[in-house]
Amino acid sequence: MNENSLNLGSSSRRAFLSDFGLGCTGMALGAMLADDGIANAQAKAESPSGVPHVKPRAKSVIWVFLSGGYSHMETFDPKPALNKYSGMTFDKTPFENPLNSPLHKKRFRSVASEEINVRDVYPTIYPMQVGFKKHGDSGIEISDWWPNLARQVDELCLVRNMWTTDNDHAAENQIHTGRHRLDEQQPCIGSWAHYGLGSLNQNLPKFVVLGGPTRSTTQTSIDSLYLGPTHAGVPIAIDPKNPLPFGQRQSSQTLEKQREEYALIHRLNGLAAVEYPKDRELLARIHSYELAFRMQAAIPEAVDFSNETMHTQRLYGLDRDSTKVAGQRLLAARRMAERGVRFVQVFPSSYGAWDSHQNLKTNHTRLCETIDLPIAGLIMDLKQRGMMDDVLVVFCTEFGRTPGLELRGGGKTGRDHHPNGFTIWMAGAGVKKGHVHGATDELGYHALGEGHYVTDLHATTLHLLGLDNKKLVVPGRKRLDIDHGSPILDILA
Repeated sequence: MNENSLNLGSSSRRAFLSDFGLGCTGMALGAMLADDGIANAQAKAESPSGVPHVKPRAKSVIWVFLSGGYSHMETFDPKPALNKYSGMTFDKTPFENPLNSPLHKKRFRSVASEEINVRDVYPTIYPMQVGFKKHGDSGIEISDWWPNLARQVDELCLVRNMWTTDNDHAAENQIHTGRHRLDEQQPCIGSWAHYGLGSLNQNLPKFVVLGGPTRSTTQTSIDSLYLGPTHAGVPIAIDPKNPLPFGQRQSSQTLEKQREEYALIHRLNGLAAVEYPKDRELLARIHSYELAFRMQAAIPEAVDFSNETMHTQRLYGLDRDSTKVAGQRLLAARRMAERGVRFVQVFPSSYGAWDSHQNLKTNHTRLCETIDLPIAGLIMDLKQRGMMDDVLVVFCTEFGRTPGLELRGGGKTGRDHHPNGFTIWMAGAGVKKGHVHGATDELGYHALGEGHYVTDLHATTLHLLGLDNKKLVVPGRKRLDIDHGSPILDILA
């Protein structure tokens, strides 16, 4: 067999010679394929160089997502008019009836027909279920359900005029992908960050997922789709003994034996890569074998809290049953960011936990307690470690809740899904501190002005990582303008 008979291109020839020339020491080929694109021209076309488009402000992102849709009016966007006009219908207030606003049809996309789906149009005003107070030097109002986070308010940048279109829980995918469930799906925000940036730690994934996806229908929230499986999120469990399914060496197998086994797999995969240079699944498999080998030591260490001080563990609420789960995931997120993971997606609570159609006061009181101390602890911990200049924290949900009382099933104590206006916040690298951007109307119904569709949040996050969302393109794939979004310039420090 000679070089001509193999008909190798220059890139494939380098991959072939690298594979057989380096032998066992060539096991880094998988990561090189993903990061450097040396295996073939197709890999080069699909994987950017990792060179930022603009000067990066953040090295890593911790993206915290609360599933189910927390109420913006009981968390970060007080609306005293709801108390003043409680029990009245929208048309009895001195304000414009939000149901008559052109923004309603512009931003509302019901999956079912309007005749049978009454969501988002409940007209009877339901009062706020909690009080608000001003906090910090900034005087930003936060509800009384967030006493610990309120003490960190001068670190936060609130965006109160977010909006989306899906009024059902497929919006959990939409906040991460930018697409309504009736449209062709797109890669998630974490995958675009992975696709656009090089690695800071060759022993850990660039995109780690903690606590999710929340169930099979939300897999899209961490999926890379046409970017290829190399760029998908890697779910990690908070268990040093078994953080990754099938990711531990069997006790009967020595490290040297496993190294030899992986070397053989690597060489066989390398032969296949030469024969099928455009097989993205194969390239991803080569990368995953190599990464899995290295992760066996790195991942358990990253989720092992035994070397964290008791002060730090208490800071995240690991000593309390109510806050332990969220606290562990957020502490693990800090440790991942500290070790160079580019994008950490955290689900502190279970699927739909914040979905308070009934008993909103009871549910939100309990749920805020589970996350308030840990998220405040994360911010304090990042500050004391000097990481706020390098890490961006994004705190979001899929939509808000209706200003009107949900009446389905004789409801008297809850709010329905509300995509027309809600609040997220950011903190850390590159964003203003103690700042509020945008607003909803007096009743908390519509995001005022143009507002910000969810891909504006994506564009802002990627911009702070040094990426221009409009330049993240794949040959043969057309993205819509709304997919790209625009950075929220007002919130940039």
